[in-house]
Amino acid sequence: MALIRRFEEEAGRQYQRAKAGGFLHLAIGEEATIVGTTSVMRPDDYLIGTYRTHGHAIARGTDPKNVMAEIFGREDGTARGRGGSMHIFDAERRFMGGYGIVGGNLPIAAGLALASDLKGTDDVTVCMFGDGASNTGNFGETMNLAALWSLPVVFLVENNLYGMGTSIERHSAVTDLSRKAEGLGVPGERVDGMDVVAIREVVAAHLQTAREDRRPTLVEAFTYRYRGHSAADPEIYREKKEVEEWQQKDPIENFARRLVEAGVIEDGYLDEVRAGVDTQITEAVEFADASPEPPLDSLYDNLYVLGEDTEGWYAVDERTPDPFRGEREREAAKGERVRDLHEAGAAYGGQASDDDSEGRPADEAQAQEEGDVDAPDNGAREQGRGSGTDDDRGEAG
Repeated sequence: MALIRRFEEEAGRQYQRAKAGGFLHLAIGEEATIVGTTSVMRPDDYLIGTYRTHGHAIARGTDPKNVMAEIFGREDGTARGRGGSMHIFDAERRFMGGYGIVGGNLPIAAGLALASDLKGTDDVTVCMFGDGASNTGNFGETMNLAALWSLPVVFLVENNLYGMGTSIERHSAVTDLSRKAEGLGVPGERVDGMDVVAIREVVAAHLQTAREDRRPTLVEAFTYRYRGHSAADPEIYREKKEVEEWQQKDPIENFARRLVEAGVIEDGYLDEVRAGVDTQITEAVEFADASPEPPLDSLYDNLYVLGEDTEGWYAVDERTPDPFRGEREREAAKGERVRDLHEAGAAYGGQASDDDSEGRPADEAQAQEEGDVDAPDNGAREQGRGSGTDDDRGEAG
């Protein structure tokens, strides 16, 4: 838990330094729910989460260096920099990723559990999602299928009381989320998500039910995030006092206190742990910073499974007058003409002048150069730009 906390704090700091692009969602305060759950999972169980899953990957055993590199968008990241903060993924440890679409992981979890059934294994899938996702259509459909097919899956709602900036009382007619799937055949149970031991015990029981009885259940974990929904969240929907009250229930401090009182560790041990964690995080940042950026000509790599039996135009790059298959980007990029046209297109997107051939769209410049078609004059182009209606502009927005 201490490692996850320090990782999230540093990820937030690096985001402010513009080391990471896109969005950043931190799980500071929710460490007990993460660790309590993963601590009782087997290595061959599947875990699938949302877009707030740096800690989930680390708890499953992914090296913090690779998680940080992914946040930085670098080659040594868990998805070679292609996923970023919201899409951490580690198939080797059966962490099947974070998903940017709210509730998007629910039906995928059902698919993973169904695969385990079809293969005849006793793997269990744990699907963690936020309270807001319980309002999506995917939630109801997945619960129905999971119950209908008796799938070995544990659904765990990380109820941090807010769906983005909307409190649960305002976004869900049923605020007891442990009962929200009962009508669809999935029984539930509530647990204190700030208590790592309580989470561990409850999830262990639900894993046993899924593994032995082959049926789905739901766990609602009450937890709280100390930071905003994302790094860009101004947090105008809650009072500072509310956050401070929840910080009194801090999962790390309270668990450390319990361990000291029980004589398991000595007072001050947590400080030693934090010192070691600081070193790990410093190394993770250095590793991520030194990792190379993905090469631009790898843009279309690994998008599709390609082979002799699966040839096809899966992606088409039309930035040139001769469109080519997206998966042939590396080959096409070697040609002088393609490179020149790409540079011309980039210049046009910047501040090139109208009478400069490098400032025109790539296909237009090349077409006029080869005499294939007459390029439209500036007046026609400007007239076309100004002819849109208000409705057109609204649709585009």
